[in-house]
Formats: sequence, structure tokens, C-alpha cells
Amino acid sequence: MKRQAKSRVWHQRHVNDFYVKQSVEQGYRSRSAYKLMEIDDRDRLLRPGVALVDLGCAPGGWCQVALERMKGQGRIVGIDLLEMVGLNGVEFLLGDFTEQATLTELVQRLRGDKADLVLSDMAPNITGVIVSDQARIYYLAELALEFSANWLKPDGVFLVKVFQGAGFEDFMKQMRAVFKTVLVRKPKASRDSSREVYLLGRGLKSAESIEHQPEFV
Repeated sequence: MKRQAKSRVWHQRHVNDFYVKQSVEQGYRSRSAYKLMEIDDRDRLLRPGVALVDLGCAPGGWCQVALERMKGQGRIVGIDLLEMVGLNGVEFLLGDFTEQATLTELVQRLRGDKADLVLSDMAPNITGVIVSDQARIYYLAELALEFSANWLKPDGVFLVKVFQGAGFEDFMKQMRAVFKTVLVRKPKASRDSSREVYLLGRGLKSAESIEHQPEFV
């Protein structure tokens, strides 16, 4: 199928998607908001008073859900390469999470505190070259895991989007080396045709950071 035809098929499927329609009707910025709702309904991640970091937060769907469920109590820091329209109660940082300077600023925004919860819905721009795309996806996931190992509280929680296929089992091993419990979640709002799943890590195995801790100044 030619690229233009594929684009038309994707667009048609997108506009007819139940969760897309729901997000428009209910005022959420993305259909992915429903993925977080489903996971939170099951795992109770979002509680009033938590300190939360949202990696790859634009356009803000997950931040909206967090604001609602935290009931205005707690702290939300979001970061993304793309600009995000402001949300009252969310501290937004525009920058590239893969760059040291941006990581340093993100840590400074935490003001010396550690987070209760780190969310990562990050994904690179997909090129269609599976091997390359998978490598870039897991590069982001590994950076998010390293950040979480260093900046979560001992009983903290990390939720990250990954894609099944090359690199999945290796990353699962990395997650299990850091967290006491690692669970796989596939919310109904994730399309059946997608290899997307979410990994949920709870409780750091050690107060020590994982190997190659970055230096923040």
C-alpha cells in the first residue's frame, strides 16, 4: 500500500476511533488519557499529595487525568520536546529529555525532592524502519528507567510505554533489576493492532542508583 493510501486509512480509522471521539466530547487532549485512567483504576497510582514527573507529557492528556485524580493536591512536573498549552497546576519544562542540560534543569525543578511517581509515554518519531524504531524506543525507555532509579522515592512507582519485539525481554530484565515488582499492562484503549504495552515497576530494590548514574549539577 502506498504511503498516501496508508495515510488515508490511518486518518479514517483515527476519526472513527471510540476513544478519539470520547476525548473530544469529554475535553481530553489525547486518547491516551484513557490508557492512564484504565491503569490507574486497576493500580491506584494517582493519589492526592503525590509528587509526579510526566516524561513526554505533550499534549497534556495524562497531566489532565493526574490533575483530576490528585484533586489539586501534590505536584506535577511535565517535560516534552513539543510545546504544551498550559494547565493550571502543572509545571511544564520544554526540552529534550535525552540532553544532559535538560535533565539537569528537570532535577532542579524537583528542588531537591524525589518523586513518588514517574510516568513515561515517550515515543520517538516513527520512521517505519522496525529495527531503528525499536532501538530508539528502548533508548528513551532506558533513559526514563535510569532517571526513575535515581529520582524516585524508595517506594516509588514507574510506568513506561514500550513496544513488544526486539529489546523487550532485555528491558524487562533491566526493570526487574531495579524494581521489586514489575507488571505488564495492556489497557483496552491501546489498539489491538498495536504492539504497545506499559510496564509498571513498584518499589526500588535498593536505595542505590543503577549503574552509570548521570551527574546532575
